[in-house]
Amino acid sequence: MHMEKVNKAVAFLKDLGLSQMLVSDPAAIFYMTGRWIHPGERFLALCIGEGKAPVLILNELFQFQEDIGIEKRYIKDTDDITEVLKGIVDPEETLGIDKTMQARFLLAMMEHHTAKAFQNGSFAVDRARAIKDAGEQEKMIKASKINDAAMAQFKTLVRDGVTEKEIADQMLGIYQSLGATDHSFPPIVSFGNHASDPHHEPDDTALKEGDIVLFDVGCVYENYCSDMTRTFFWKKEPTQEERTIYNTVRRANEEAEAMLRPGIPLCSIDKRARDIITEAGYGPYFTHRLGHFIGIEDHEYGDVSSAFSNLTEAGNTFSIEPGIYLPGGPGTRIEDLVLITEDGYRRLNDYPKDIEVLG
Repeated sequence: MHMEKVNKAVAFLKDLGLSQMLVSDPAAIFYMTGRWIHPGERFLALCIGEGKAPVLILNELFQFQEDIGIEKRYIKDTDDITEVLKGIVDPEETLGIDKTMQARFLLAMMEHHTAKAFQNGSFAVDRARAIKDAGEQEKMIKASKINDAAMAQFKTLVRDGVTEKEIADQMLGIYQSLGATDHSFPPIVSFGNHASDPHHEPDDTALKEGDIVLFDVGCVYENYCSDMTRTFFWKKEPTQEERTIYNTVRRANEEAEAMLRPGIPLCSIDKRARDIITEAGYGPYFTHRLGHFIGIEDHEYGDVSSAFSNLTEAGNTFSIEPGIYLPGGPGTRIEDLVLITEDGYRRLNDYPKDIEVLG
């Protein structure tokens, strides 16, 4: 049990005016307990609160003998969850509920007045998870080092006639050979004009001379994720337009990173990168936010966008991934993960960003 993480979330609960909360998100429960439980449609919750000893409520189908330092209360499929919560939840206080709580459980709690009122408490846990402690930072640094090493191997898979899917299918084995356990998301392998689709799924398209080759990839190391994108060129120097686009995206990536430190509005980082791309004449073709927070999950609460004005804090980890995607091609994206430190930032990816022609 990671009580320091529980206490951090409880402190943020107080900022919301809450003294108790049911956490149902399996990733958030792992964050606080160190135990993954995937309950499917069954009830799962960790009750936390000021002055409360945490209680983990889970279906008896998911029993485990390990002592995690808190009470485990097992329930059956036929149990009335509102009865189970009596003595755990204070009915005279408002109850925080997270955004993954199934409506069929929440509606029953509301009908039976399990608490005085109900309020979204997700922000408390989300904000706690957004500030990575030293142990989490080390795992994320290692995950990105593996990603750097893997990228160097991925590019050796590129050859005339290979398909996107053939390369994607070989990536997990490379990650595992380097110490990772899994992909952090399905890998994106894009050839030619497919690079202008930010979320292209690898298919049977075969590589041909002159194609852009885009890899957007990440792995999991000790339950923490990495994420990086690099764009290459196959056998031919990029055209003048491709070179202009690439250098514009690289400048947006590097200048956005250069401004990073604690206390910066996240929206201002997005604006810096977007202004560079707009000034170069490609504004309408940068079609997504600049970045997303990352940790136990590849996409966590928080982003680097015009709509997110929160200030950066030491311990935040997020992506910086500007892109330009012309309809029908060409497309380019360059992505790094960054960690906000006490006095600046650390870029977690060291793989070069120079224009690289393969083959």
